[in-house]
Amino acid sequence: MVKVNRVVLVGTGFVGSSYAFALLNQGITEELVLVDLNEAKAEGDAMDLNHGLPFAPSSTKIWYGSYADCDQADLVVITAGANQKPGETRLDLVEKNTTIFKGIVEQIMASGFDGIFLVATNPVDILTYAVWKFSGLPKERVIGSGTILDTARFRFLLGEYYDVDTRNVHAYIIGEHGDTELPVWSHADIAGMKISEWTNKHETNQEDLDQIFINVRDAAYHIIERKGATYYGIAMGLVRLTKAILRNENSVLTVSAYLDGEYGHNDVYIGVPAVVNRSGIREVVELDLNKKEKEKFTHSVHVLKETMDPVLSKF
Repeated sequence: MVKVNRVVLVGTGFVGSSYAFALLNQGITEELVLVDLNEAKAEGDAMDLNHGLPFAPSSTKIWYGSYADCDQADLVVITAGANQKPGETRLDLVEKNTTIFKGIVEQIMASGFDGIFLVATNPVDILTYAVWKFSGLPKERVIGSGTILDTARFRFLLGEYYDVDTRNVHAYIIGEHGDTELPVWSHADIAGMKISEWTNKHETNQEDLDQIFINVRDAAYHIIERKGATYYGIAMGLVRLTKAILRNENSVLTVSAYLDGEYGHNDVYIGVPAVVNRSGIREVVELDLNKKEKEKFTHSVHVLKETMDPVLSKF
């Protein structure tokens, strides 16, 4: 038998179904299993996606299944959980989603799963830590979507501002995927030129750049106000991560990774650049932050730990 890649998606809500659709369109995995508490929804999505196979770039076997299907999975992607409501922060979701995740992870591990977890549910940094604790897997094989979407928003808005293709903008958002995240202006560049050089050359100003970051940080709130949830952007980010993992790309992506001394912090999952490959997180990329960035990053770590510790101590 030829070994094929199997991805199990847990949660077929807005994010999960968007991820499945994007995954099919890019032809990244040979098998895709959909698992949801609402079995009819998962079955319906599997049927709908299969009907698009004649137009897909490659063949993908898609079916709705159960946690037992995780036994042969290379990657389990979790998008299940309570959604962020208007006016609610990602951190407000922590206790109810941690409870949900404990049950999910226990059932997945009972199947004999020994692959990689990719977590997207909010608050993603805390829930990624919870999955690591509940699963007992090595920290390298438990990954959160982190600030991959925030970084994409940052690159898009900077590209729009300077009228440059977003793919040629290199800039990171790090920290909590939420209100305490921060832009790494000290390492932001376009085509090798620092953002400060572009600002001087094009007679733009720092106030505009500060507003761009605010728009990045608050993007989810604005989208939720308008359409109730965000899902297309994060789905594309999850597909990008899936591709990096299954194709062993060694790509640098801003994911929620476990810090074990990097950036001067320990025992926390938080958004940082990391090299991602078939083994999971190969290494955390430790940027040389300036003093202000270090202070903001430390604040972000403290907010996550203060929120996480009282909840996880109950489990």
